[in-house]
Amino acid sequence: MPDLTVGPVEELPPGEVKIVRAGELAIGVYNLNGEYYAIEDRCSHDDGPLAEGDFDVEEAVAICPRHGARFDIKTGRALSLPAYQPVEAFEVFVEDGLIKVRV
Repeated sequence: MPDLTVGPVEELPPGEVKIVRAGELAIGVYNLNGEYYAIEDRCSHDDGPLAEGDFDVEEAVAICPRHGARFDIKTGRALSLPAYQPVEAFEVFVEDGLIKVRV
């Protein structure tokens, strides 16, 4: 699958998240103080949405809106119950002013 274009750098300011899709796969792309990270938009606890929840910029954590499970946006590692399995993390890069995710 080719790299997925998220959009121009200007459209994802620091502290924000954008959900993009690659076929059936939904991905949350996060701007952490100018560094970009991407993880599955799927809580490993119950397969609910993840990127629609809060984004704790201070701790670099995505918080599931359904049950409060916390995930490291840099690695996808589950940090708190009820989730204990990680979610997939993806490489993010900027090319010609566009944010892209390698899927």
